[in-house]
Amino acid sequence: MVESIIRDRRFRGDGLRTATATVESGFGQVVMWGLASTLLAGCVGSEQGVHVLPPVTERSVVVDAWHGVDVPDPYRWLENQTAPDTRAWINVQNAYADSLLEPLSGRSELSQLVAKVLEVDAVGLPTERGGRYFYSQRLANQDLAVLYVREGLYGEDRVLIDPHKMSPDHTVSVSYLDISQDGNLVVYAVRDGGVDEVSIHLHNVETGEDLNDVLPPARYGQINLTPDRSGFYYERYGDVAPRVMFHEIGTNSTADLQLFGEGFQRHHIPVSVLSDDGRWLIVHVIEGSSGPTEIHIKDLTTDGPFTTLIRDGVSESWAEFAGDQIVITTNLDAPNKRVVVVDPERPSVEFWREIVPERPNVVIQGARGLGGRLAVSYLQDVQPRVAVHELSGAHVRDIEFATLGSVGGGSGHWTTDEAFFTFQSYHRPNTIYRYDLATGEQVVWAQVEVPIDTERYRVTQEWFTSADGTQVPMFVTHRTDVVLDGNNPTLLTGYGGFNLSRSPAFSSLAAVWLENGGVFAEANMRGGGEFGEEWHRDGMLDRKQHVFDDFIAAAEHLIAEGYTSPGHLAIRGGSNGGLLVGAVSNQRPELFGAVVCTYPLLDMLRYHQFLVASFWVPEYGSSEDSEQFAYLREYSPYHNIDSTASYPATLYITGDGDTRVAPLHARKMTALMQEIHGATTPILLRYHTDAGHSGGQPVSQQIREMVDTVSFLLWRVGR
Repeated sequence: MVESIIRDRRFRGDGLRTATATVESGFGQVVMWGLASTLLAGCVGSEQGVHVLPPVTERSVVVDAWHGVDVPDPYRWLENQTAPDTRAWINVQNAYADSLLEPLSGRSELSQLVAKVLEVDAVGLPTERGGRYFYSQRLANQDLAVLYVREGLYGEDRVLIDPHKMSPDHTVSVSYLDISQDGNLVVYAVRDGGVDEVSIHLHNVETGEDLNDVLPPARYGQINLTPDRSGFYYERYGDVAPRVMFHEIGTNSTADLQLFGEGFQRHHIPVSVLSDDGRWLIVHVIEGSSGPTEIHIKDLTTDGPFTTLIRDGVSESWAEFAGDQIVITTNLDAPNKRVVVVDPERPSVEFWREIVPERPNVVIQGARGLGGRLAVSYLQDVQPRVAVHELSGAHVRDIEFATLGSVGGGSGHWTTDEAFFTFQSYHRPNTIYRYDLATGEQVVWAQVEVPIDTERYRVTQEWFTSADGTQVPMFVTHRTDVVLDGNNPTLLTGYGGFNLSRSPAFSSLAAVWLENGGVFAEANMRGGGEFGEEWHRDGMLDRKQHVFDDFIAAAEHLIAEGYTSPGHLAIRGGSNGGLLVGAVSNQRPELFGAVVCTYPLLDMLRYHQFLVASFWVPEYGSSEDSEQFAYLREYSPYHNIDSTASYPATLYITGDGDTRVAPLHARKMTALMQEIHGATTPILLRYHTDAGHSGGQPVSQQIREMVDTVSFLLWRVGR
């Protein structure tokens, strides 16, 4: 019967239909509708039971045998991103999404609000070099951030690099990579769309001209200019075995010298740090995106080999220079981390000297050498703190704030007292402070102003109990006059992976959601780094289900406390968070009224075969291993859609420019979800042809995507 409907096409994209057709599939009878202009009136307001159903997508007969288990993959053909049939399918999916989203009521007013939130001046953290201050800034009427330099702390600002001239659709962006110590040479990246790959360019600050040196688009890491500006060290990884290279300025990049990388595999990630005097080069090697870290160091004034600081295959350590010493933040013998110092002449573990010990209920995140002291950042019950210490470890003072939020930055030098850092919260945009390490005085250097009365909102931290009894925290933001009647539109988000900690940070989506009367919540599930390495490990590999249990418990807590109800509760997640909401909406679909799943991982049996996903095998495991296959198959969203349940409306977002998480995940999942549940609830895909995981969207496109997202959510879970 499928053949008679699609007429040997991959999908019905050749017209609009109002009739229904019953299609036999491996999941039972599924009713499939095509696009129908006569039904568009049913897509507006709160009539959630009426919607235009999706175009039919052809199922292919593909079955993989995994360790003796046959697993069907009916939409394997959608993995081919450049195939004409896939491109045509993408166009039809975008048209289908438009047919449901554009007629929604209130979009005009929502567009005005989103524009007010996004079309504001935005300033990046400054870096001082040679008396000049380098920073990025996007003015309210601009699409992209522009690179600026200021002559002195209170001097004149001037434009260095303006990306608006680089592409007519403003999808090419730029960013600083490094700046010479004398402030005369800038290394910057050019990114086309949202791809991870960038090209590297050099700019003479005095003449205002680019040098001839250009490194072609690739996946690069840190850039470290030498003090004499004769060249720079850089990292290449991802599509090649990891390596640290040296580029001599004025030469062709094909002649660049490899200093480090022999014997490592493509799933290793190198990160290098150069001492201020240019003598010492430290190279970290991370196993995957969150695995053990080894550290090596080389004296660049000799021809000798690298010396290993640590390579135990278990612990994670991070080294920085503080004058003539190395400061290391490590979880070696300390799951919540501690800070040690060591002489680069004798850097191995037996010579490490502890200066900031591990403490219970406190997770140290890092230590930076600034102003002859250490700025130590840490989390206490997921609330960021910063403490200033002497290099001896003696505590000097804490940097404190009046509300819950996130501290970032730490831009500065070992030899000067000036440092810059940022503070923000869900409803409070980024504020940049200039801090004096000697006196503790701090003043606002730049502040983003948004048209939101922040005094109307409050952020609280609540704790709930997960399925196995573990206590898990969550931040909840809402208006001070919210009524706990169970009817508040609520958006729950989270991440839960790769040892990443989620503390209160400004979100334009949260701001728009709050202004529309919603409640915004973010759960700190296991798998993250909020409570140290043990918290991380309790949500990875065969314990990944703990992350999903924590998120489900967060949803149940919001309902039990009267914030919301299933019909008013939406969830959103991106990347690893996209995997999160994909898995949870399979396991407990009745808990949610809507799902937004962005740039997600969804086929967990084949994920490791695409792009840079081998980096994530230490976190998730691989289906190539029979034991790991068993638990991956148990939760993989693409393989666990419940055909008997009633599912929430779902919006998938991805794009061609995602060169990190292959967009095939969202394509395949959309097709399968439309087949199984498209007859009863909207299943939409917004597919960008010029954006990806690393952003790259001009503000105008960001506005449209946020309007799509919020209007979709309000349509499904609004009052």
